[in-house]
Amino acid sequence: MITLSGVHKSFGPNRVLRGVDLTIAKGESMVIIGGSGTGKSVLLKSVLGLVTPDQGTITLDGQDVTKGDRDAFLARFGMLFQGGALFDSLKVWENVAFRLLRGTLKRPKAEAREIAIEKLRRVGLKPETADMFPAELSGGMQKRVGLARAIAASPEIIFFDEPTTGLDPIMSGVINDLIREIVVEMGATAMTITHDMSSVRAIADRVAMLHDGLIRWSGPVAEMDATPDPYVQQFIHGRATGPIAAVR
Repeated sequence: MITLSGVHKSFGPNRVLRGVDLTIAKGESMVIIGGSGTGKSVLLKSVLGLVTPDQGTITLDGQDVTKGDRDAFLARFGMLFQGGALFDSLKVWENVAFRLLRGTLKRPKAEAREIAIEKLRRVGLKPETADMFPAELSGGMQKRVGLARAIAASPEIIFFDEPTTGLDPIMSGVINDLIREIVVEMGATAMTITHDMSSVRAIADRVAMLHDGLIRWSGPVAEMDATPDPYVQQFIHGRATGPIAAVR
C-alpha cells in the first residue's frame, strides 16, 4: 500500500534519510524502531507529504504522495501524535470530532458529537468525558482521546508517533492493546514509530530498523529476536556497546 524507494532527505549538511527502501502492505502493522535523531519522524512526515524528499519516490496505492488532491489524500489518514496535541480550548468531544466539524469530512454538529462519544467509548472513556477539557484529564486519558480522534473518521491508514511516551508501564500496556485491537478491527494499515520495545511486540506485524538514514533490517516481529543483525540486537537489548554509538 505504501512504498518508499531510494528516499533521501537532507536539511543543510545534515543527511537525515540516505536511501530508504520500505514497503508496507495493506492491512499490515509496521513499526519503525531506531534511536533518537535517526530520521523516524522525518520518514513519517515524508509519507504524509509534509516533507518533500530530495530524491526517491513515495507512493500510496501506486500514486506519488506529493501529487494530486491533498485534501482527499490526507482524508485517508488518522494520526496519534506523540504529545497528544489536543486543543486546550476545545472540549474533549470537539477534539475527537475535529475533522468531522470542518473540511471535506464535515458532518452536522450533532452527528459529529455522537460519533465522538462512540469513539470515546471505544477507547474506554465514559460519555461524560466528552464535555471535559483536556487539562482536566490524566496523561493516559489524554492519550486515549488522541487515539479516539485518530480513528474518528474511520481512516484507512493510521500513524502512531511514540504512542506510549510519558505513560507508566500499565497504561502503556492498555494503550498498546487498544491500538492493536482497533487496527485489527478496522482493517487499517498502521505505521508506528517508537523506542518502546513492549509497544513493538504488542503492535507490530513487521518491524523495520532505521539507523543512520537507512533501513538496516526489516522482517516479521517474530524474527526480530533471532536476527543476527548487530544493530537490531544492540537496540532491542539496550546494550551500550555495539555498532550504534551512544550520543553524548
